[in-house]
Amino acid sequence: MALPRKIRSRTDKYDKNVTRRGNVPIGKAAEHEKDVPPPKHLIILFFVLVVGSFFVQILNLSEVGKRLFPDEEGAASAGPDDEP
Repeated sequence: MALPRKIRSRTDKYDKNVTRRGNVPIGKAAEHEKDVPPPKHLIILFFVLVVGSFFVQILNLSEVGKRLFPDEEGAASAGPDDEP
């Protein structure tokens, strides 16, 4: 049984595309090679967030350390209820 003309043309078109897979014209490939650098304000924001987070973690760690080891700090750990 012979295939109808539309189906045959689609099959031929598909067969051609299979053999050309991966071959991109130079013009299209060249458009995608150019990388746009990130904006400076985003880099600065990222840097501020990272450094700020670092300092917050250090301060938090020092507070936790004071609560866990009150004897090692000496006079600095004396609370308002402690006698001098």
